[in-house]
Amino acid sequence: MRNILIIGAGRSATYLIDYLLEKSTTENLRVTIADLSLELAERKTKGHKNARAIAIDIFNEAQRHTEIGQADIVISMLPAHLHFEVAKDCITFKKHMVTASYISPAMEALDEKVKEAGLVFMNECGLDPGIDHMSAMKVIDDIRDRGGKVILFESFCGGLVAPESDNNLWNYKFTWNPRNVVLAGQGGAAKFIQEGTYKYIPYNKLFRRTEFMEVEGYGRFEGYANRDSLKYRSVYGLDDALTLYRGTLRRVGYSKSWNMFVTLGMTDDTYIMENSENMTYRQFTNSFLPYHPTDSVELKLRHSLKIDQDDIQWDKLQELDIFNPNKIVGLKNATPARILEKILSDKWTLDPDDKDMIVMYHQFGYELNGEKAQIDSTMVCIGEDQTYTAMAKTVGLPVAMAALQILNGNITTPGVQLPIKREVYGPILKELEGYGIVFKEKQLEYTGYNPQNVVS
Repeated sequence: MRNILIIGAGRSATYLIDYLLEKSTTENLRVTIADLSLELAERKTKGHKNARAIAIDIFNEAQRHTEIGQADIVISMLPAHLHFEVAKDCITFKKHMVTASYISPAMEALDEKVKEAGLVFMNECGLDPGIDHMSAMKVIDDIRDRGGKVILFESFCGGLVAPESDNNLWNYKFTWNPRNVVLAGQGGAAKFIQEGTYKYIPYNKLFRRTEFMEVEGYGRFEGYANRDSLKYRSVYGLDDALTLYRGTLRRVGYSKSWNMFVTLGMTDDTYIMENSENMTYRQFTNSFLPYHPTDSVELKLRHSLKIDQDDIQWDKLQELDIFNPNKIVGLKNATPARILEKILSDKWTLDPDDKDMIVMYHQFGYELNGEKAQIDSTMVCIGEDQTYTAMAKTVGLPVAMAALQILNGNITTPGVQLPIKREVYGPILKELEGYGIVFKEKQLEYTGYNPQNVVS
């Protein structure tokens, strides 16, 4: 039997594991599920005869060598910074590797060695990055095949709460890592190009520069810019495109509200707040406001942010209970961002019956036979429950499919790569349709970049 080693059995691995176990008999697979928690790994096997669960310490070199040496292909679902050690071992033992993570500089530096070994290291093969690359390249290649030239590409993706579970004023709940949400947009200005002009949005302005879009059947959304859209120009072959913009989707109004936290300084992760373990939510909020001998915390905050008492922004803040004098932070040596994450988790954690939702939106502008045209492509996926989430589905399935395609010799181009070649995205996108992950494309008149759709 062919052995697939999956390292990491967290939430994103649910569909991944199920898919490979379902294929294990016909594809002659032995699936080894390795996690720091043996109990979690065993639970994910569901007692399947072709599954094996083990506890693994990724820093135990001997154990790592043993398991990778016995595998035919390795899927790393570890945090991104831990892939490198696995990758080096995969080169040593000549094993293919698949991850859902962005290609790090360290991983990219292994490209020549991976090629010399004739190995496929497929990265960025989850949702975003992953399905976004594949679905975009399919349309871009189709346009080129017809003799067209892409002049505009905008792409947005968001992990959101499904409409039937949307019951708070923010129209948002955590469907993935809360810390990533709190720290979104930090680490440098957002960079992109619009109508041939390079644009840069500093973090303090990021959430007030949003675009709006409509997704049929699901209403209106807004998108704010990702940190670096420009790095995909050459990857997609769009060096001549006048507009290239990648962003994150939220429901309309979220970004304006989130900007309140940015303005106050609550998303800062660079310093520790003294006595944070004993701090109340009210004290935390007051920490960012000026001293006044008589004004309440509420009044000071309204003045600071220029919020009227009948403004929906005020209702959103109150809904989060940030003025509560009795709730204790309970986190030692915590940064403002970590404390904000704790406060938001009280209110934005999905309830047991809640469902999540993934929305992806692409816009392509192109020239063909002297005329301009536009294609809008959208995908919506709604989860089943808290185990079989839309996020786990859209991250895990393409990873599993890529691994099986590589194992079966259908993906052969060696090197450290992302899924932008036809041999990769073609069969995976086709198979994803059978799991309800379907893109709807609309041919439209070209509108180009429309500044009326942007809040600045």
